Amino acid sequence: MATLKDIGISAAINLSSAFMFLLAFAVLRLQPFNDRVYFPKWYLKGIRGSPTNSRSAVKKFVNLDTGTYIRFLNWMPAALHMPEPELIDHAGLDSTVFIRIYFLGVKIFAPITLLAFMVLVPINWTGKTLEAPAAKDLTFSDIDKLSISNVPLGSKRFWAHIGMSYVFSAWTCYSLYKEYMIIATMRLRFLASERRRPDQFTVLVRNVPPDMDESVSEHIEHFFCVNHPDHYLMHHVVYNANTLASIVAKKTNLKNWYVYYHNKYERDPSKRPTTRTGMMGLLGAKVDAIDYYTGLIDKLSEEEAKERENVMNDPNAIMPAAFVSFRTRWGAAVCAQTQQTSDPTVWLTEWAPEPRDIFWENLAIPYFDLNLRRLITTVSMFFLTFFFMIPIAFVQSLANIEAIEKVFPFLKSIIEKESVKSVIQGFLPGLALKIFLIMLPKLIWAMSKMEGYTSFSSLERRSASKYYLFVLVNVFLGSIVTGTAFQQLELLINQPSSEFTKTVGSTIPMKATFFITYIMIDGWAGIAGEIIRIASLITFHIKNTFLVKTDQDRENAMDPGSLDFATSEPRIQLYFMLGHVYAPVTPLLLPFIVVFFAFSYMVYRHQIINVYNQQYESGATFWPDVHRRVIIGLIISQILLMGLLSTRGANKSTLLLIAQPVLTIWFHRYCKGRFESAFVKFPLEDAMVKDTLERAVEPTLNLRLYLQDAYVHPVFKGGNFGKAAIIDDEEENPLIQTKRACRSSKPESDNEGASTGSC
Repeated sequence: MATLKDIGISAAINLSSAFMFLLAFAVLRLQPFNDRVYFPKWYLKGIRGSPTNSRSAVKKFVNLDTGTYIRFLNWMPAALHMPEPELIDHAGLDSTVFIRIYFLGVKIFAPITLLAFMVLVPINWTGKTLEAPAAKDLTFSDIDKLSISNVPLGSKRFWAHIGMSYVFSAWTCYSLYKEYMIIATMRLRFLASERRRPDQFTVLVRNVPPDMDESVSEHIEHFFCVNHPDHYLMHHVVYNANTLASIVAKKTNLKNWYVYYHNKYERDPSKRPTTRTGMMGLLGAKVDAIDYYTGLIDKLSEEEAKERENVMNDPNAIMPAAFVSFRTRWGAAVCAQTQQTSDPTVWLTEWAPEPRDIFWENLAIPYFDLNLRRLITTVSMFFLTFFFMIPIAFVQSLANIEAIEKVFPFLKSIIEKESVKSVIQGFLPGLALKIFLIMLPKLIWAMSKMEGYTSFSSLERRSASKYYLFVLVNVFLGSIVTGTAFQQLELLINQPSSEFTKTVGSTIPMKATFFITYIMIDGWAGIAGEIIRIASLITFHIKNTFLVKTDQDRENAMDPGSLDFATSEPRIQLYFMLGHVYAPVTPLLLPFIVVFFAFSYMVYRHQIINVYNQQYESGATFWPDVHRRVIIGLIISQILLMGLLSTRGANKSTLLLIAQPVLTIWFHRYCKGRFESAFVKFPLEDAMVKDTLERAVEPTLNLRLYLQDAYVHPVFKGGNFGKAAIIDDEEENPLIQTKRACRSSKPESDNEGASTGSC
């Protein structure tokens, strides 16, 4: 069991690591040849120029201005200086709202920490239970003296913990309400002031029913001409171009290798570069590298042309889906937010993602396959969650004194040294857990892709939900309840819910030291490591050395990255939950959480200002998920506190806590009804206002020209294939021409024998 000394040593290690990362960043960011690594966003905006154009060879690489080194920490106040409206214009609403999650953590837990230390810490410290003669056989540390474990069984002091629990919950709900209201207002204001975007006029239509007389494209055109005659403009059908896209990706990769060897040859024309034909150029026969990659590129070009022809001529390549564009935002809003036919399983409409946000690969998945895919993913996620606990539990079991001495008995003399023992107890368990969680995000991302979501934003939100479930079961419950997750599941099934709650609740105080070490490793040193961008730094300089010939090449070598919502947001939620669980139990953990939120807010604000370039803009549609998960963590903390107090002889007083989760659920439902519609619907009034203003300001706008390439698959950009199907104006003609046999009772035949019907 870690002591205050162990925690102090762990804090010293992590603070030293964080300081070293920050110091290295402060020096590296000042060097001219690293400028594109640490300020790529300004280059992409065309605002910042390269500082490596100096005539001095030394100044191209090293900053010789000593004054900048004296002010090496000026990035911290600079990160906080940009006003929020300017930040939204600069980085987008998604990025701005994301970092507000960290600021929300500070607003919630800073007052809670102050109150807990003023009220609960003195009550716990003066309980003296752990120092009583009756407790001489108990194993405890000085940290436990500050926790609820030091309060006598059945003591009236527990009324203070109950009262503070209500105060903490009330303050959290108040802060959440204010934040939800602010962000809903920010979203509506953002949508109202946003520049014209293709997704404002476009709807994704899926599960188009087959028609024997018309192609998919003709059927879509006819349906929307009939049902949206005044607003329908054009459509892009969805093609299954996944094979073509993979060929194009391979060809691009080969071109990079060709450029690398061609640059190498230009530097030294006396020697032709060579490579091997086997795996990664390491095995196989040695050949001329330029000729080899030229041949591979030519071969792929032939495959690409053949596949393009297959897609163009194969009717099966056309999916029963399309991006349908309208003349007005109002028309698009009506279509996206209404049911199109009496059959709710066909002509399914939803807002189209913005073009940057589309995950084209999943658009080729048949709609009726999605339910099966999501069932398989749900089952897979269940087994992943519970099986993954086995290696985590094994590694964490080795990260303690007894286990190491058992496996490596010859190290006993070294391990028993006080300094080494403190490092092991205060550092290794949290580090072991952090290492095991590194490999998880890619696996969860692959599972979310399999479910068939059609946008990166929805994929990230779905991945975040899975990751949050995993963190809840394996990191939180798995670290509290000893043993594997299957033992947890057995407890949950075989024990009444109240007994399971008591079991988990009673072990919470004992695990406070573990979570403190985890917060310092993941939330202090980990966040400091984020800002140094070591992987991007190395990658940029490798590309800059071997692939870059022009300024455009150098810009392509930059990797600004983006906010990783799928993993970062669930990690934030773990800290919210830990703060709420331990606030009335072991308040000593709270300052570590406040430091995490404050430090992360500053670091990520700097990153979105100078580094990250978001791949898409969803208008903060993820916020309802954030709110819901904070509420879930709060309810879990309330239930576990009831279980803990019931084991401390305060059964009657815990009855007062039953109202807490009930009130919290009511609060969540109220916020959902009050604000959530702003994140899932676009008000018709706002759509009409934007349309009216646009017609007044730009009366000659050619919307067809603006939208004609917006929803063409990237592999077809620049060609005639995949252009939108555009109809002629029908205002003067009440009849919509169709190749389908008319279904009216009295069809009229034209001179050529085609049937038309009055639609």
